[in-house]
Amino acid sequence: MGIHPPPQRIWWKEPVARTELVWVIIAFLWGLIMFSAMIYWHMAGEQNLSNESYRITPEAFAAKAEAMVEKYQVREEAGFPVVHPPPGSDVYMIAGLWQWWPIIEFEKDQTYRLHLSSMDWQHGFSLQPVNINLQTHPNYDMVVTLTPNEAGEFGVVCNEFCGIGHHLMIGNIYVTEN
Repeated sequence: MGIHPPPQRIWWKEPVARTELVWVIIAFLWGLIMFSAMIYWHMAGEQNLSNESYRITPEAFAAKAEAMVEKYQVREEAGFPVVHPPPGSDVYMIAGLWQWWPIIEFEKDQTYRLHLSSMDWQHGFSLQPVNINLQTHPNYDMVVTLTPNEAGEFGVVCNEFCGIGHHLMIGNIYVTEN
């Protein structure tokens, strides 16, 4: 007993069994439904962040972040500046080994443009417990338009392994009542 080629080598000319044809049609229709659902959910689901990205050097991004801190710093916490920019502002947050800088204070129901970038290599921006996840890369300014709708303290964690201090890379964003 050995392995032999099929008697009919042109398999695509063989008739298709009715059950197999039914399953192919069901799978095709299900694929169309899921594809349409993805398009609909992207447009109407409101779960996608409005974001933009621009090329920028780490030095230029750091300069913008430092200028924002100098202008809007209200206090310090554990050696980190806390900034409270006015609504509608461009707000800069830096990812670097192994910290998020600075601490940011937003006002509830106000819109801000949050700029994120990395100074060294790729980091993951995960805002908890809201579950907003983005990637930050060196040489890119990722801009996200945010309108916080609940007050409280939100943690920013890095969800992209970035080295030995990865587990310590935690930042804060506060949202205050107007």
